[in-house]
Amino acid sequence: MRRLPVYLLLDTSTSMRGEAINAVRDGLDLLVSTLRQDPYALETAYLSVITFDTSASQVVPLTELTEFQAPDIDANGATSLGEALSLVANCIDREVHKSDMDTKGDWKPLVFLMTDGAPTDSWEKGLAAFKAAKPGLVVCCAAGPRADTKVLEAISEIVVTLDTADSATIASFFKWVSASITTSSRKIDQNRNDVDGVDELPPTPAGVNLTKS
Repeated sequence: MRRLPVYLLLDTSTSMRGEAINAVRDGLDLLVSTLRQDPYALETAYLSVITFDTSASQVVPLTELTEFQAPDIDANGATSLGEALSLVANCIDREVHKSDMDTKGDWKPLVFLMTDGAPTDSWEKGLAAFKAAKPGLVVCCAAGPRADTKVLEAISEIVVTLDTADSATIASFFKWVSASITTSSRKIDQNRNDVDGVDELPPTPAGVNLTKS
């Protein structure tokens, strides 16, 4: 079976403390429960969670939905975005099955990155490794006005901005991510093609603004 790998890169730095990190925890639970109700996603989607603060860590390896357990995440430290990009590149290289002469590998990974601030490390080096990993659809989310959208636009042409980083808006973002994964799973099933375009994403809800550079 060809899997649809989905990597969630989540900012867990100090600025995410309080309402924002609680909303991220709730959003993850909502995302997984929603995907488990969709037969297309249940069949193909595999999830991984990478958090980044002073360092980056893959807190959940690529896991099928039925086995996924949401991690216990807290907010503390700096914003090592470059390290997170390098780490997801390494995870894609290790975990995503490549095609060969005899078998088709996994579909190109979907990557959803969420941050509320500016990186505190060398993000350009991490970006080079990330680009070399050749993921499929990449969506960057600027959670609130303090996020550096210029950096996110360098990572992907698809950038989502949240009007605020409160619980309601973050919940709306995670609902939209789950809808995006469901839509991607169905298109893969129907068209047998990788998902890599902004036109293949569902409409965003109020407070979640999608732009394409």
